[in-house]
Amino acid sequence: MPYGLYISAEGAQAQAQRIEVIANNLANVDTPGFKRDLAMLQARHSESFEQGLDYPESKSVNNIGGGVQVVEKLTEHANGVLKKTDSPSDIAIQGEGYFVVRHDDQDLLTRAGNFSFTSDGRLVTPIGDAVLDSSNNPIQVEPEVLGAHQGPYFNDRGSLIVGEERPLAMVKPEATADLVKFGKNFFHSLSETTQMPIGDRKTAPGFIEASGVNPITEMMTMIEANRAFEANVNLIKSQDEMLGGLVNRVLRQA
Repeated sequence: MPYGLYISAEGAQAQAQRIEVIANNLANVDTPGFKRDLAMLQARHSESFEQGLDYPESKSVNNIGGGVQVVEKLTEHANGVLKKTDSPSDIAIQGEGYFVVRHDDQDLLTRAGNFSFTSDGRLVTPIGDAVLDSSNNPIQVEPEVLGAHQGPYFNDRGSLIVGEERPLAMVKPEATADLVKFGKNFFHSLSETTQMPIGDRKTAPGFIEASGVNPITEMMTMIEANRAFEANVNLIKSQDEMLGGLVNRVLRQA
C-alpha cells in the first residue's frame, strides 16, 4: 500500500475508535455515577520501525511519521454534580470513596447511590446487586421496621439509620488508575481497598451523583472527531484517484 494511503487509513481508524468512545459517553449522559472515557491518541512510528526493519533517527527515507493510533482508553474520575431526588433510599458521596456492591461472586465499587429496598428488606442496586455494609455483608432489614421508618434511610456519614445504625461499606482504592470499568458505572479494583473511617465520610442523603458527562463538551468533541475522520477518508479518495490516473497514463504510454 502506498505510504500516504497507509497513514490516512491509520488516521481514519483512530478517529473511528475515538468516535465510539464519545458515543458511549453520550449514551450514558443520564447514568448516575458514570465516568467519561477518553481515547488517548499518540503519534506512531513508520511501518519500517514497527516491523523492526529500521530504527528511529536513522536519517533514512523511513524516518517519517506513521500517523496516529489510539494507545489506550482512560477514565476520568472527577466527581459528578449532586442531583437532588428526595428519595429516602438515594445517597451520594461527597468527596472521596466508593460504595461496595456484590455482583454474583465478586465485589465491585460504584459512585452510584441510587439504591432501593426489596419487599423482603434487602438494599440493592437498580440491577439487583446487594449493597454491602462495612463488614462486607449484604444489608437487609426487617420489612416491618422499614415500613415504620420515617424520613431518609441514611445519615450524612454514610450509615443506614433504619432500625439499628449500620455503616455502608465505603472504600478507597490505592489509586483511581487501579480501577477497571465493569458495566456502566461499576469498577473492579486491581489493588487492595481500605475502608474509610466514619469521621472521614461525608454523604448527602436524598441525592445521587450525576453522570460525569457534559453533553455539550461531548458533542463538540464528536463533531471534531467526525471532521477528522472525514478528512482522512477524503485523503484516501484523493490519493486513490491520483494513483488511478497515474496508472492510466502509464498504460496509455505502453
